[in-house]
Amino acid sequence: MRAQWLEDRRADLLPVGYFHVVFTLPEEIAAIAYQNKAVVYDILFHATAETLRTIAADPRHLGAEIGFIAILHTWGQNLQHHPHLHCVVPGGGLNADGERWISCRPGFFLPVRVLSRLFRRLFLAQLQEAFDAGNLHFFNALEALQTPGAFTRYLVPARQVEWVVYAKPPFGGSQQVLEYLGRYTHRVAIANHRLLDFVDGKVSFHWKDYRHESRQKVMCLDAQEFIRRFLLHVLPNGFQRIRHYGFLANRYRVVKLARCRQLLDEPAPAVKLPDASPDYRDRYEQLTGKSLRDCPKCGCGQMICIESFPPGALPRGPPGERS
Repeated sequence: MRAQWLEDRRADLLPVGYFHVVFTLPEEIAAIAYQNKAVVYDILFHATAETLRTIAADPRHLGAEIGFIAILHTWGQNLQHHPHLHCVVPGGGLNADGERWISCRPGFFLPVRVLSRLFRRLFLAQLQEAFDAGNLHFFNALEALQTPGAFTRYLVPARQVEWVVYAKPPFGGSQQVLEYLGRYTHRVAIANHRLLDFVDGKVSFHWKDYRHESRQKVMCLDAQEFIRRFLLHVLPNGFQRIRHYGFLANRYRVVKLARCRQLLDEPAPAVKLPDASPDYRDRYEQLTGKSLRDCPKCGCGQMICIESFPPGALPRGPPGERS
């Protein structure tokens, strides 16, 4: 599935620079999000999309309709609850009548402070609407927020601080965009290569401490605490954590991408016929340059499929033990 998704995204890439913008919820709002995942994560997507499209359309900034992919992550390096949205955005867009491509300034997308303040206003307004509609529920330490007065007071600090919107350095090219998407779209809270050991009921793993110059550290947690933190990031059933907006929205993508390419004087990508017997591992390596066959530990050995068994069935034992 991931290989197919990446192949589709490669067909969507335009010959322009791409930007990476991250929208993060403050701690007070993250606590509400944990008890109301579907509602608050949905607000996060809507507020982020409206923020980017509004500021990009403003003639004082870009004055264009943009397109972007938004990817929800709910974890930090230490597996604590840390909801944030990664947005991958082409550096430019269509003018109002669709007759001209407007490029961003080199190395600069949109002012992050302007994005941050509009994001805060839109998010809090939509959160208040959800509360007024009775769509938010509170338990344990947040139970008092069920009353309007307590809910309003709780949000006062969040209204007064700057919300973190971070524009990372632009990608170096389309291959970097694909490599990023390959690493971060279809992933869980912790990658296997970060796990170090399980000894005496404790799990140890690598983590990066961003508060101390991104130093690499090792964290050791009781197995129950490790599992608790991991399960913090299970999404509601059917929740869509990758979404497309603007000229990349599913409804308009084909027509608007064709118009973008026409204005950029870029030919449509060649349609590649599928192999007679496609293997997702080969396709993934072609797209990202990363091998799914190499041993993740040593990088030298090759992993070989010995046997496949249906869901719910147990693998067979050694030959001498088979009945």
